[in-house]
Amino acid sequence: MTIAAASGRTLAELVAENPARAVVLDRIGLDFCCHGNRSLYEACAADGLDPDEVTVALEAVADEVPSGFSGGGRGELAAYVESTHHSYLHVELESLEWLANKVRSVHGGRHPELEDVAVVVAEIVADFGPHLVVEENDVFPTIASLAPGTAGDAQLAARIADLVAEHTALGDKLARLRKLTDGYTVPNDGCASYQSLYDRLSHLESDTHVHIHLENNVLFPAALVEAV
Repeated sequence: MTIAAASGRTLAELVAENPARAVVLDRIGLDFCCHGNRSLYEACAADGLDPDEVTVALEAVADEVPSGFSGGGRGELAAYVESTHHSYLHVELESLEWLANKVRSVHGGRHPELEDVAVVVAEIVADFGPHLVVEENDVFPTIASLAPGTAGDAQLAARIADLVAEHTALGDKLARLRKLTDGYTVPNDGCASYQSLYDRLSHLESDTHVHIHLENNVLFPAALVEAV
């Protein structure tokens, strides 16, 4: 892949071709899931990055398949997303909100940004709850029930459009967390809980980016267009 060719491709396409590239894009703060329809050039221009340097970094990554997913149809992918990414969120979110409030109560006087961090974490927890319910109890079972070679109807398309819009809102909140925390940089006076919070927020961002990428750019298009 030449630098010129890479610049014109979307972030979603680049990650779909080689999922290991997600690590590079996460590290430099380029959202390949909720805003993955942007070309690499457009995304770099918006963030003041050099697309040539980003392309070189992407090309240095060895090919890698998504961890734990061995392939299959739409139903198998939906089950994988639920068992891997949804299960993680069900366990992580409640205690993460508690930790954000704890760190704010101890360090908020010296680091006022922690007030906003705790608020955004609470918003993410509140948003994810009903979102996961809709996917697990409605959209995923509907996708899994589609006969091979068929596509979902207008009603499924409308429900998916709502989920994609919610994904975009979640992506924007994750981007705000990255900005508030200066890329999850713990200050010198941060304690072990402070470090744990930022480590877990960083993992939440990277896991959610892969999670939403699989839904927005693989599962949902396959349910509406592709014969799988």
